[in-house]
Amino acid sequence: MRGAALSSTSIIIALVIAAALILISPLVTLTERNDNVVQENVKVIVDEFVADVQNTGKLTKTKYQNFVEKLNATGNVYDIELEVQHLDENPGKKTTQANYTKIGENVYYTQYTTQVLESLEQGSMLLEPGDNIVVSVKNQNSTAAQTLNASFLGITNSDTYVIYAEGAGMIYVKGTE
Repeated sequence: MRGAALSSTSIIIALVIAAALILISPLVTLTERNDNVVQENVKVIVDEFVADVQNTGKLTKTKYQNFVEKLNATGNVYDIELEVQHLDENPGKKTTQANYTKIGENVYYTQYTTQVLESLEQGSMLLEPGDNIVVSVKNQNSTAAQTLNASFLGITNSDTYVIYAEGAGMIYVKGTE
């Protein structure tokens, strides 16, 4: 009698575990696919933002706010890093009769996120051909997939990001007001 009770309990536990796995596995897969879709959307948002700045030579507070709003619409919180590299042409010209050549090389000076945002508070940032913009975005919050993995599978990677996108480009035109 005791052996029958033990096997019934074992069967019930096995059925509960199997049912949990049957329900949890698709849920984890679905949330991981959602992260992949969000990853691709964030990459498109970053690429569009960089292309807009490249093609207009202008970075404005409105453009940046629209960029942030599009990112926030994905349901995550992001760490956004901006880098604007300004071309500082320092040719050091040497003249000979009717011919001159450049001596030296072009140098860039860089403005980072806080400096760029301060400039945007004071107005738009006009860029020159040859300047570069670099934008990187990564999620700060735990995604649904990270939360499920931590809860059900014991995988704790909540301090790492899973959604990351970077875009960079050279400015094509001189920005105008």
